[in-house]
Amino acid sequence: MSGSNRGDPPDGPGDDGNSDSATDRPARNGTDDPATDDGPADAGTSSNPREADGSGAETDGDPVTIEDDGAVRWFLNSQDGNVIFVRDVLSSVAIVAVVGLLLFAVSGVWPPLVAVESGSMEPNMERGDLIFVVDDDRYAGDGATDGTGVVTLENGQDSGHDKFGNPGDVIVFQPNGNDRQTPIIHRAHFWVEEDENWVDTKADEDLVGDLTCEDVDDRICPADHAGFITKGDANPSYDQLSQRGPGGPRTHIVKPEWIAGKAMFRIPWLGHVRLAFDSLFGGMVVPSPLIDGTSTQTPTAGPEATSPGAEFAGVTGVAGVGAGAVVAVGRYRN
Repeated sequence: MSGSNRGDPPDGPGDDGNSDSATDRPARNGTDDPATDDGPADAGTSSNPREADGSGAETDGDPVTIEDDGAVRWFLNSQDGNVIFVRDVLSSVAIVAVVGLLLFAVSGVWPPLVAVESGSMEPNMERGDLIFVVDDDRYAGDGATDGTGVVTLENGQDSGHDKFGNPGDVIVFQPNGNDRQTPIIHRAHFWVEEDENWVDTKADEDLVGDLTCEDVDDRICPADHAGFITKGDANPSYDQLSQRGPGGPRTHIVKPEWIAGKAMFRIPWLGHVRLAFDSLFGGMVVPSPLIDGTSTQTPTAGPEATSPGAEFAGVTGVAGVGAGAVVAVGRYRN
């Protein structure tokens, strides 16, 4: 009778009630146990409070946020692709700026680099060479002209001071002191005093032939002021005797204050990069001065120069990355 009373507890382990109880336990464990209920819900939830924050300030996988770390630390450490790109660009510009400042500190002139465009200084300066230029009173060699740091070819032959394959310094100067004219880079051959008849007393006969002081512009000989006589290594005569049309010589005797710098050494071929940018953009990307490089004509035999002047493109400041973002190069022609 005990088994027939549905209200009585089960009599033994084999009773149906016990079976129902065993069946009920897994259901309760799956639904009623708080520990079990929290498990699946926590599986996709991070214990990192930054990720739990609903601000949305950080990107997936980036452990640094502006709110928690500040803007500077976030910018320096963020792994976001856009931030990395901007950071790399700014780093490149900073490196270029530091290099430019160092070059300026050493050279004392700006731009400190010039790229050769033509051939009046061949074979000692070739088209596409990059030339490092310094202030004329720095690193003066033995036999420098008084009041300047320039050693002439004449003095360099005695002192042994050579630059670019020949005695004497190669200088960058403004023709006639006019900053609107394109600078020239040529070798300083000798110094003349005011009123000196230098064509008769100092000029190389191989360059002037039978020419005398009376045959040239009276502002040139006798010299109307003291200064340097210059010449391109590949040109047939001195700049002061080279005719550039009816206007007279391409430059008068070079005063020391007209000199912008002197060439120290060259890096072959590297100037072609600057020249390529200039040919593509016409000087708009890295604007810079030119150095005059037209052919010349001597009054002796009247030949045209065998080569135009060496034009240069010089480094001019910090340009943008991708547009020649280097220390900018200014252009000069001799």
